[in-house]
Amino acid sequence: MDCFAVLAMSSVFSINGETRAMTGFNENTTTERPTFVTHLECSMTGKRYQADRLHGLSEAGKPLLVRYDLDGVAAALSKEELATRPWDMWRYRELLPVRRAENIVSLGEPVTPLVALPACARELGVGEILVKDESRLPTGSFKARGLALAVAMAKELGVTRMAMPTNGNAGAALAAYASRCGIESFVFCPDDTPDVNVREIALQGAKVWKVNGLINDCGKIVGDGKDAMGWFDISTLKEPYRIEGKKTMGLELAEQLGWETPDAIFYPTGGGTGLIGMWKAFAELENIGWIGPRRPHMVAVQAAGCAPIVRAWEQGAEHAELWEGAHTVAAGIRVPVAIGDFLILRAVRDSAGYALAAPDEEIVAAQAEVARRDGLLMGPEGATTFAALRRAAQKGLVGKTSRVVLFNCGTALKYPMPAVSRTLDRHQPIDWAALAGA
Repeated sequence: MDCFAVLAMSSVFSINGETRAMTGFNENTTTERPTFVTHLECSMTGKRYQADRLHGLSEAGKPLLVRYDLDGVAAALSKEELATRPWDMWRYRELLPVRRAENIVSLGEPVTPLVALPACARELGVGEILVKDESRLPTGSFKARGLALAVAMAKELGVTRMAMPTNGNAGAALAAYASRCGIESFVFCPDDTPDVNVREIALQGAKVWKVNGLINDCGKIVGDGKDAMGWFDISTLKEPYRIEGKKTMGLELAEQLGWETPDAIFYPTGGGTGLIGMWKAFAELENIGWIGPRRPHMVAVQAAGCAPIVRAWEQGAEHAELWEGAHTVAAGIRVPVAIGDFLILRAVRDSAGYALAAPDEEIVAAQAEVARRDGLLMGPEGATTFAALRRAAQKGLVGKTSRVVLFNCGTALKYPMPAVSRTLDRHQPIDWAALAGA
């Protein structure tokens, strides 16, 4: 089955070679559509919570999951109807929690393309490598999905002030979407966060501070300030709706592959919201009859300098312990402790997947290799998935017939790149042989 080739941020798209115009671009965000949320549910205990009310964590201190009347979704929406809709994230409205179109907060979130890496696949001996390139989203990363949904629900539920810790990209997305709808935002990031991220957050309207610590230290500040500042804590998995935004990665992927799933998904894992969200998406799609029971192996990928999920998986533990002294060039996945650790590990194990870590030198080499061989510039977090795939291929975990999807979660343009020192003096003779051999 050929993949859909979606030209993100464009007025045309292609399905199996047939080019179509993207008409009625705002239809998904302006048309009222039926919603099917029934309740929220504690991910640990199963206790039910009322929908349409503002919630953080459950009484057990665990993430809440949004539940739907999936029989109602199946009766209301067909694949044929879905295929007529504009190609953006909001095409899946019946499987999303926003009740009223007026509360949708959008900056034009496209369906992100699947980019093949044929040269890299040949080099690794893997059947097919596809990269879902999330760098095409607003603010340059997949954080736009979760924050667009979370901010929309905050707007719907009357929130006026929000706060979060961030390693960079999530803070930029919060700033953008909160500014879009007039919600005040406060962002706290480790003091070694890439400067371009900090400036981006500030430029898009958030009040931002650099903190002498890691993201969990920033998260403590957000939690400690909740009563004094009256803000809503939108930290990863501390509210129910970022998962629902990230879930759209799984919905898109299944649709792009003709309502099938790949053999494996390699996902750069910090807080793990996207991995959890995709696993939820596949279950919901099966329940409405759009896919079968086959699931991809979910592979949680971390940097060796911060790999609490990998360690917990290797130890057979249900929860991950705090990773001391976390450090990696892949700043976006430098999360020493994740509140949804047990959900990540359950998805990995239930899918017969695994967890892998790659050292920084392999991450840097992977970024250069993918760019050189197939022309795709991946951020360091995305490049971590390719480094992990190389390790998986060497171990025989993927092979010559495997279709593997990697997630490039953000643009590399926000990170430092290797310096280029070669110059030419236009007033001097050019040594063409030396130039050719450079």
